[in-house]
Amino acid sequence: MQEINEIRKSIDEIDDLVLAKLNERMQYVKKIGELKQASGTSIYRPERERAILNRLQSVKGGLLNKAAIEAIYLEIFAVSRNLEMPQKIAYLGPEGTYTHQAAESRFGAMSEYLPLATIESVFTKLSQKEVKYGVVPIENNTEGAVGVTLDCLAKFDNVKIVAEMYLDIHHSFVSLSENLKNIKTIYSHPQGYNQCRNFLDSHMLSDVNFIPTKSTAEAAYLASQDLDTAAICSKIAAKLYNVPILFETIEDNASNRTRFFVLSDFKTGKTSGTKTSILAKAGHKPGSLSDLLRIFKDENINLTKLESRPLKQRDFEFMFFIDFIGHIDDEKVQNALNLAKEAGNEIMWLGSYLDGDE
Repeated sequence: MQEINEIRKSIDEIDDLVLAKLNERMQYVKKIGELKQASGTSIYRPERERAILNRLQSVKGGLLNKAAIEAIYLEIFAVSRNLEMPQKIAYLGPEGTYTHQAAESRFGAMSEYLPLATIESVFTKLSQKEVKYGVVPIENNTEGAVGVTLDCLAKFDNVKIVAEMYLDIHHSFVSLSENLKNIKTIYSHPQGYNQCRNFLDSHMLSDVNFIPTKSTAEAAYLASQDLDTAAICSKIAAKLYNVPILFETIEDNASNRTRFFVLSDFKTGKTSGTKTSILAKAGHKPGSLSDLLRIFKDENINLTKLESRPLKQRDFEFMFFIDFIGHIDDEKVQNALNLAKEAGNEIMWLGSYLDGDE
């Protein structure tokens, strides 16, 4: 026992040193924040944060792996940004959604969060400068693209993508009832429900009355109000509304992931590992899309996503959401976009940002 107490004393001494050094770090952070505000520079610098993580993760000999270092320092970064300037983040709510979880993973516990009922509301708040950042889903690897987000990117030209995040989506089956036979209703967002069909079939729950909700968080809330109901939701929602988790990780696809965009009003700095998103409307003639894609091929630009979306103000015409490797300020990217415009294509730059899947 004496040995344990001695070790704990050493840990306490190290904790004191860590806290002292963190406070010292924050003094420098505060000075940088003052300089940024004086010059009008953005507080959030994803490329600088990535550079710090890469440097720390390259240090050899420690017990902390890459994921542990990232988890610790993402919170330090979030605290630092709030010391430079208090942050307000709008996201697709309500509380307890996966978008809420994604937002907190990037902006930390100290930030002020504004849950909103629709994706367009997030864009509107950003466009009107009522918040500095927004977090919205853009696609899921099993359900595909979020059309409303694509439409809003086209509509709100003063809102730009400044970062992306990927979140592993794990659904839980929660209920106040301990006996599955007593459950008469299941609440969930339709997407979450459809992603757990195998679980529902294997536990003979497919015939139980399903009521769709606007979010998995709303489903957890409704399940917290009635003993004979259940919800398919996130662990954070179950915790928020105090509903016991009967089964964890019930989704059919264990690799279920959702991609989120962080939105704001600035352009991120040019660095390696950057992606760019554009909206393109190809000329209305045979082969126009093929010609557009060939321009990127000739400039040796790697396209990572191509998604069509109808132009709602024009009958049966489409715009194309395109992701590719590179920054908007790269010479070959500028060449490709200029050639595309000269060929009669309409191009809208949506943002350049660090690849969140690296």
